[in-house]
Amino acid sequence: MTGPDGSGGPNGRNGSGGSNGSDGANGTDGTDGSGQPGAQSVDGSGTERARCVLAPNPGLMTLDGTNTWLVAEPGSPTAVVVDAGPDDEAHLRRVCAEAERLDQRIALIVLTHGHHDHSGGARGLAALTGAPVRAVDRGHRLGGEGLPPGAVVTDGGCEIEVIATPGHTADSVSLLLRADRAVLTGDTVLGRGTAVIAADGNLGDYLGSLDRLRALADSAGLRALLPGHGPLLADPVATLDYYITHRAERLAEIRAALAAGDRSESDIVARVYADVDRALWPFAQMSVRAQLAYLAGLGELPADMPPAPDPRP
Repeated sequence: MTGPDGSGGPNGRNGSGGSNGSDGANGTDGTDGSGQPGAQSVDGSGTERARCVLAPNPGLMTLDGTNTWLVAEPGSPTAVVVDAGPDDEAHLRRVCAEAERLDQRIALIVLTHGHHDHSGGARGLAALTGAPVRAVDRGHRLGGEGLPPGAVVTDGGCEIEVIATPGHTADSVSLLLRADRAVLTGDTVLGRGTAVIAADGNLGDYLGSLDRLRALADSAGLRALLPGHGPLLADPVATLDYYITHRAERLAEIRAALAAGDRSESDIVARVYADVDRALWPFAQMSVRAQLAYLAGLGELPADMPPAPDPRP
C-alpha cells in the first residue's frame, strides 16, 4: 500500500501523489517516487529466479497493481508464488498459465503480509493448484506452516530466506533470494513512493526493518529489490538510504509542527502536507498518527497534546 510520503525517491520528480499515499503506500509527500533508481516496467520484470505477474488492480494505493512473484530455480519442476494478489480469477489463472509455460508446478504460496490485495487470491490459487499457503498470520495459512525469521523455503528449487520486516503491518516479512542477490519486499519498500504504516503497523518497527534491509544490502551485495507494487529497483542501497533519510526528515517536520503549536492531526497534515493533493490527506493523516505514536513512545509529545484516537477499525 502506497502513501503520501512517497515524495519521489532519490531522483524522484514532484507529483501530486498518484498512487502515492500519505507516507505510506505511495506517497502523500506530493511526489510519486517514479524517479527512484532502477525503475523498470512491471509486468514480466524480475531476476533470473523471480518473475512478476502483475495483477489487474491498479489504484491510488496499489500503483500499477499488485506484483505476484513466481519464484523458481531455472529448470526446476516446481515454483513458489509470493503474494497471490487479489481474488481475481483471471489473474490467478494467468499465474498458473505462466507456471505451466515454464513447465513448473506451483508447490507453495507465500504471503509477505495479510492485506487483501496480496492475500485475497491465496485460497483461490490454492484451490487451483493444491499448494499450501504459508504466512506469519495464522488466519491466512492453509495447510502450511508459519514464516519465522530465518526460515528457508526451498519448494521452488532455490533458497528463499525469511527476513522479519514488521512495521507496514505487524505480520510483514521480506524474502531474500540470495542466489539473485535480491529481496522481495512486499509493501515494506515500494517501486514508487513510500509505504503507509497501517493500523496494526508501527513506525518504530518499520524504522528497524529499514535498517535491517540496509545492512543486508551491504552484507549480501543486493542488486535488486522486488516490491509488492511498482517497478523493480536496481539500486537497493540508494533506495534504502532514501527511505531512511525521508522518514527522518518527515519526523523532523512533525516535530516542527508541534513546536509551532499544532496539536490536532488535521492541523499537522495541513502544515506538513500543504503541497500534497488534498485527495491524499486522509492517507497523510494515517502517517501523522503513526509518527505521533512513535514520538509518544519517545516521550516527545507536548503535555497539552490530546489523546490519540484508537487506530484500530
